[in-house]
Amino acid sequence: MKRLLKVLMWLALAMVVVVALVIAGSYVNHRVQTPREEAAHPPPGQLVAVNGHRLHVYAEGQGQSTLVFLSGSATAAPVLDFKGLYSRLSDEYRTVVVERAGYGWSDDSGGVARDIETVVEESRSALRSAGESPPYVLLPHSMSGLEALHWASRHPDEVVAIVGLDPSTPRIYEEPPPSGLMLSMISLAGRTGLIRLAPSLCRETPAIRHLDAEEADAYCSLVYRRTLTDDMRAEIDITQANADAVAAEGIPDVPMYLFISTGEGLPVGWVEVLMEYAEAAGGRYERLDVGHYVHGEDPDVIATRTRDFLHELGL
Repeated sequence: MKRLLKVLMWLALAMVVVVALVIAGSYVNHRVQTPREEAAHPPPGQLVAVNGHRLHVYAEGQGQSTLVFLSGSATAAPVLDFKGLYSRLSDEYRTVVVERAGYGWSDDSGGVARDIETVVEESRSALRSAGESPPYVLLPHSMSGLEALHWASRHPDEVVAIVGLDPSTPRIYEEPPPSGLMLSMISLAGRTGLIRLAPSLCRETPAIRHLDAEEADAYCSLVYRRTLTDDMRAEIDITQANADAVAAEGIPDVPMYLFISTGEGLPVGWVEVLMEYAEAAGGRYERLDVGHYVHGEDPDVIATRTRDFLHELGL
């Protein structure tokens, strides 16, 4: 019995050593690859100074109306994630993606608060500094639905419409947030480069099908180095407070069209909550038989419906 215990102890120790060596090797490789990838894939848009850090703003297309895309929580590469949709609209509209602190090619905030007011003010400032003036049509995905609603409530002269891409609303966050342990494990995988051992996390996403080879490499490089950054964690930690603040403001008086996914893998009641919100806002919605990243899975339908909706509004 003692011999068996001793063997088990040695096996356990060996496993710990192997895991430690894998993590150490992964971290060294990550530190080597990251600067190479940064040099190979510079930001395609402008980096503008906001609140002590720089935010990345990418724009293309021409038109009288400006469409501003706002990414969901922990979307590592917003500019490339949205390409499938904005590339189908930029022939008629000015399309702009503003990447929040800790996302894509933007800097980390350095600890600046991630409350809804600060985040929205940073986006507004970044857009103006990049020469993209209001009014805007906001196209929020997921968590940034809260930002769009707050923006429209606080600055109604700047927001002429909201086209929601499976966007969140305050009631969504009545569900408890993800566990801290799970988030810590994902963050560890990102910081140590272990995420590079699972290339399917970027190569099998809806966004990748709309990118050329170089863009796909840039997308994956951002996934590898922008997985659950400190700013993303801070946003998640404060989401409930942000949702409460938006709920207290009421429903903004702005035309809305919400594209709603099947709700698979999302909080219970996601589809019903979004439908009810659209109806309460006097807006409209369309249910799509696709996953949460609706803009990557069905960009043709969304682009067509968005054009029709904006044309009805004279935009």
